[in-house]
Amino acid sequence: MKKLYLFDFDGTLTYKDTMFMFLKFYDPAKYSVQFLKHVPLFILLKLKLADAESVKKSLIASILKGKSRHQIEKKAQQFFEENFPSLFRENALDFINNIDSTHTESYIVSASLDIWVKPFADKFNMKLLSTQAEFKEDIFTGKFVGKNCNKEEKVNRIKLEIGDKKFDKIIAFGDTSGDKAMFKFANESHYRFFH
Repeated sequence: MKKLYLFDFDGTLTYKDTMFMFLKFYDPAKYSVQFLKHVPLFILLKLKLADAESVKKSLIASILKGKSRHQIEKKAQQFFEENFPSLFRENALDFINNIDSTHTESYIVSASLDIWVKPFADKFNMKLLSTQAEFKEDIFTGKFVGKNCNKEEKVNRIKLEIGDKKFDKIIAFGDTSGDKAMFKFANESHYRFFH
């Protein structure tokens, strides 16, 4: 039986949202200043008066824009080494470690940036479908390649990746409304399964 596992990352496999964690880890001083500057935007976001993608882009760019790919990837690797496995829900790690990889494909499907999720995906031997950071001449532009990988976009990325591959069962795991489209796409879905 051929299975496809789809895992949301932040909150589903992890205890915390990694975006704020990584940005703070990258440059604590700059993060403190930029976080305060973004508070009005976070409030608008809570009131549904601002777009999540643009607020996210703005905060990430305020800290990482202009940095080299090498610099960012090095920091991402350090972030991974400091936070694995403590950042992860134990149930999730047990589950992942017991997946029979012979008839299975497993993906992390995340709205977080590929930059800091990739070392974790590599550790799990999973493919990563996520929001992609845009680099020009190996310098981060502060922009994304394509759309924020959330909601319907998660399903678009999955379909693009699997192409015409057939699976007997597609199983999705998530923890927010951003995973609803992925749940509809799957044959079996689990909400906050590892909590």
